[in-house]
Amino acid sequence: MTSPIELEGAETPSLVDKESAPQSDAKESKKLEGRSPGQLMWGRFKRDRTGVVSAVVVLFFFVIAAAAPLISKVYGKDPYTLYGQERPELLDMFTMPAGPAGGMNGEFWFGIEPRLGRDVFTQLLYGMRTSMFTALAATVLMTVLGVLIGLAGGYFGGKTDYWLGRITDFFMALPNQLFFVAAMPVITTVFVAPDEETPTYVRTSAIIIVLSFLGWMSMARIVRAAAMSLRDREFIEAARISGASPWRIIRKELMPNIVTPTLVQATLTLPSTILSIAFLSFVGVGYVEPTPDWGRMFAIGADIVEQDPYYMLFPGVAMVVFVVAFNLLGDSVRDAFDPKTGR
Repeated sequence: MTSPIELEGAETPSLVDKESAPQSDAKESKKLEGRSPGQLMWGRFKRDRTGVVSAVVVLFFFVIAAAAPLISKVYGKDPYTLYGQERPELLDMFTMPAGPAGGMNGEFWFGIEPRLGRDVFTQLLYGMRTSMFTALAATVLMTVLGVLIGLAGGYFGGKTDYWLGRITDFFMALPNQLFFVAAMPVITTVFVAPDEETPTYVRTSAIIIVLSFLGWMSMARIVRAAAMSLRDREFIEAARISGASPWRIIRKELMPNIVTPTLVQATLTLPSTILSIAFLSFVGVGYVEPTPDWGRMFAIGADIVEQDPYYMLFPGVAMVVFVVAFNLLGDSVRDAFDPKTGR
C-alpha cells in the first residue's frame, strides 16, 4: 500500500507535459517517416560534391547553348558575317588575324577566324548549340529504341529474344566510324538531288538517323538484362495471374523498374554522341559551311594550327570540359541510384 508521503513525492504529469507530448510524438514520427527511392537517390547525389559541380557545369553549357541567339544579339555579332572581308585591317597579307593572340580584343573576345574573319565567340556558341541539341535528339531516339528492343527480348524470351539478340550482335559488329562516313552521303542523296545544296535540316535528320541506327545496342543489352531479372519476380507473376496483358505488364510493372539503368546509360551515351557528331563534321560528312559546329571548327583549326593555334583553344577547352563533366555526372548518377554505395 502506498503511503501518502510517497504519493506527495511522486511526480505527476502536468498539463504542460500533456500538451507537449503529442507535439513530441509528431516530431518523432516525422523523423521515423520513410523516404521514397527518389528522395534517397537525391540525398546521396547532393552529398557527392563531384556530381553537383558536374551537374552545374553541364546545366551551364545547355543554358548557354539555348541562349546563343540572345547572347549573340547582346554581343552584337553573329557567326555568319565575314568581318575580315568587310574590314580588311582585321587580317594580314596571309589572311591570318592581324591582332595578337588570334585577334582577341575587346571587340572580338575570342578572336576571329583565319581567312574569312568570322567571330570565334559566336561560332563557338552556335557550334555548341548545334552539336549538343543534335546529340540530345539522337540520344533520346536511341534510348527509346534500346528500351523497346531490350524489354521485348527480356520479357518474352524464347525465339523473340534469340532473334533480337542476333540482330543486336550484327549491329554491334559493324565498324561504326566507317559506316558513319559511308552512310551519310547515301542518306542525304536520297532526299536531295545531286545538283542541289543539301539543307541543314536534312543533314541534321541524317545525322540523327545514322547515330540512332548504330547506337541503341548497349541500351538494349542493359535493359534486356534488367527485364530478365524481373520477369520471374512475384509481382510480375501476380500481374499475369490477374489477367494483365503483356503490354500492360511491360508498361506498368517492368518499365518503372528499369528507370535507373536507363537513365544512367543515357547520361553516359550523350557525351560519346557529341564526339561522334564532331567526328562526322571533322571528316566532312556531317555539318558543312556555313553551319557552326564543334567538329567543323576543329577541322578548320587543324588546317591552320601552325599559323594560328589560338583558334582551336576555346572550342577544344569547351569540349573537354563538357565531356568530362558529363561523364562525371553519369558516374555520380549511377552511384546515387546504387543503394549499396557509400556516398
